[in-house]
Amino acid sequence: MCPEDRRLPDTGSFDRDCTRCARLAQFLRGVRDKHPEYYAHPVPALGPDNARLLIVGLAPGMHGANRTGRPFTGDYAGVLLYATLHEFGFANHPGSADPNDGLELRDCRITNAVKCLPPENKPLPAEVRLCNDYLRSEIVAVRPRAILALGLVAHKAVLMACGLSQGALTFGHGASHLLPQGQRLFDSYHCSRYNTQTRRLTPAMFQAVFQSIRAHLDA
Repeated sequence: MCPEDRRLPDTGSFDRDCTRCARLAQFLRGVRDKHPEYYAHPVPALGPDNARLLIVGLAPGMHGANRTGRPFTGDYAGVLLYATLHEFGFANHPGSADPNDGLELRDCRITNAVKCLPPENKPLPAEVRLCNDYLRSEIVAVRPRAILALGLVAHKAVLMACGLSQGALTFGHGASHLLPQGQRLFDSYHCSRYNTQTRRLTPAMFQAVFQSIRAHLDA
C-alpha cells in the first residue's frame, strides 16, 4: 500500500550530494569534469509540495535537466510537457528552455524515478530501487490525488514506491489505475524526442491524458 505517514523519512530526504549509486556518481563526476558549467548533480523536484498532480519522469537528460538543474528544462522532452501543462492550467507559461524564465507550476509537481543522469539515459534496475526512497517519500509528503507516469520505468517505480509488485498494474498509454490509498495513476508514453518524432506520442494523445487527469481532479 502507498504509505500514509506524511513525515519524510531520513532515508528519503532529497540529497543533492547523494552517491548511493556508485556507477551514477562516477558518471556525474566525469560529466562535471567535461562540462564544469553543468549542474550535474541529483535533480530536485519542481513545483508546490501540496500539488494534487505528481508527474514522474524517467531521469534527467544529459543536456536538459542535468545541465540546468530543473526537470525537463533545456531539452526536447520539455517542449511538449510544459506546453501541455500550460494549456491545462498547471503552469503560468509554456516555456521550458531556461530555469530563470519565471516558470511556476500550479497544483502540479514534477520529479523523476531516478534523480541522477544515467549513462545513455538507461538506469539499471538496481539504481531505480536505490532511488525509490526519494519517490516514496515524495508521495508520502505531497499526497497527490493523481500521479502521471511518463513511460514504463516511471510506472514501475510508482508501483514500487506504493509497495506493489511490478506486474500488479499493466502499463499502457492512456490507462489509469486506482492505487491502494485512493490516488489514481495515469500512464503516458514518455514525451521524449524519439517518441514524438516517430509519432508514437502525438500532442493530441498527450492532451487526451491530461484531459482525463483534469477531469479526475475537477470531479
